Amino acid sequence: MMNRITLFALLAGLFLSCDRPSTPTTAAVEQNPPAPGFRSELSDSAAIAWADRVMTAMGGRAAWDGSRYLSWNFFGRRRLLWDKEQGRVRIERPSDSLVVLLGPEYESGACARHGTEMTEPDSLAKYLDLGRRIWINDSYWLAMPFKLKDSGVALRYFGADTTSTGASAEKLQLTFEEVGVTPDNKYWVWIDPQTDLVTEWAYFQSAADSLPAIVTPWQDYRRYGALLLSGDRGDRELSEIKVWTEAPPALFSDLTYGLLEPE
Repeated sequence: MMNRITLFALLAGLFLSCDRPSTPTTAAVEQNPPAPGFRSELSDSAAIAWADRVMTAMGGRAAWDGSRYLSWNFFGRRRLLWDKEQGRVRIERPSDSLVVLLGPEYESGACARHGTEMTEPDSLAKYLDLGRRIWINDSYWLAMPFKLKDSGVALRYFGADTTSTGASAEKLQLTFEEVGVTPDNKYWVWIDPQTDLVTEWAYFQSAADSLPAIVTPWQDYRRYGALLLSGDRGDRELSEIKVWTEAPPALFSDLTYGLLEPE
């Protein structure tokens, strides 16, 4: 299962149809098979084609699958290290020196707060659940464009549009079914037709809402390893982004706080 922001998943009962879907036709789009459970029966071909172009523009499916470790600072609130291959996560939160270790497959784990390991079952379960929610949310803010064909996602093409700044864009809608922790949300995503990069998104707390709760840009794309990633969300920033080729095993077992702080 793959993730999403403050925790955006959604099941939409109504999908708007467009008169003339603008399916991109430029060549050199890499193979990008959907994740098991992608809602292809609720998605249209134009939306899927744009999702594939976004994947290619950001480095391609092979580069995404081959980039095992990613780390970043989420808006100055916490740091994360994600092992995509084995489903392991390290989270460090400075406000209470919290360390959460998840994995493999985001299930088992360990936790320490203020330097003390949590062993009481209820407290441990509480913070491991918090860790999963943090990972789902924070990784979606970083990697959403790679997840347009994730499990449970339905993609619809809403046609040519403009962003909040008036820039030309192609608009997609994402809704979700039976995945994530908040499966009633939805997204709108705007794609620059010249670069095939996501330039803005909107988050709706409910798929029935007509006005979004959050709208932010996706700006300042930079190369990290083989991937093109954006950290600029307007008045928010994902910083310290890094793609690792290797990660010390201790980062997924040592509960000492501060191991993710920059040297």
